[in-house]
Amino acid sequence: MRLLVLGGTIFVGYAVAAEALRRGHDVVCAARGESGSVPDGATLVKVDRDAEDGLAPLAGEAFDAVVDVAPLSYPWVDRALRELADRAGHWTFVSTINVYADNATTGQTPATGSLVPALRQHATREEMMAAGDDGVLLYGGIKVAGEDAVRSAMGSRAFVVRPGLVTGSWDRSDRFGYWPGRFARGGRVVVPDVPDQPMQYLDVRDLATWIIDAGEKDVVGTYDGVGPQQPLPELLRGIADAVGSDAELVPATPAQLAAAEVNPWSGPRSLPMWLPSDYDGMKSHDVTPSLEAGMPVRPLAEAVADALERERELGLDRARKAGLSAEEEQEVLAQL
Repeated sequence: MRLLVLGGTIFVGYAVAAEALRRGHDVVCAARGESGSVPDGATLVKVDRDAEDGLAPLAGEAFDAVVDVAPLSYPWVDRALRELADRAGHWTFVSTINVYADNATTGQTPATGSLVPALRQHATREEMMAAGDDGVLLYGGIKVAGEDAVRSAMGSRAFVVRPGLVTGSWDRSDRFGYWPGRFARGGRVVVPDVPDQPMQYLDVRDLATWIIDAGEKDVVGTYDGVGPQQPLPELLRGIADAVGSDAELVPATPAQLAAAEVNPWSGPRSLPMWLPSDYDGMKSHDVTPSLEAGMPVRPLAEAVADALERERELGLDRARKAGLSAEEEQEVLAQL
């Protein structure tokens, strides 16, 4: 199979290219090449997706499958489809769980969940982060517009996957990796006391495997890219056990965390994977359709081992995008 990855230098795009190469496919990655390198064996074609003619270096090329991971740009998706749709056999668009308008209702699927309004625009990550809660709507709305464009152009050749929390060795968010790294350091660890909160994640290697499977087997349709749900305390205990940690898990209620000025999910002074109860729907989708469509889910111990390897490479005590520093955690522990 000749595969084009629109991206391929970081995280999901890199994992997809790496998995395709592992299977012996011919892989072309179209990117600026500024965020990182493509996997060994892939061909990098330098493009500028901000330019109207930025995909000109791909003129005349045909592909059995295309994977587009465009994060925050409807124009990128639109131009790619206009340039390549008639020269591609199968098209995967990597969307997001943030396309859903209802974050509270549990058990949603692509067939039942309502979507945020489509936004046919371009944005930067900085603009999204600066917008706060509206940034999530911006992100989701741009992805909805991208999904619509892909289905319109590709019809029965379109595979749209909506990932939630994606973990793995190329993750740069700290939203999962914080926990294996923290448990590896041992000691008393602040964990959210939320026995009823569900959580879902998917290892990036499973997502990449599913995407390449879809290209090989012509899997089409729209699916959520999240694994089976489980209670967050059970997941955290499982991560600690997989690390082999003797850490003491110290539960803190949402009220105690708020009093200690700990934020949910991500950002400074936060506890990753903890979210308010009105977001329970976002982390408890019904994954039956995805499993029936072939989505693989590896054991937690494998996902943790991969994440911990990256944590150790980067440094367990480094400054993070999400989580508590050692000093901040001691401050919180002193208030419990």
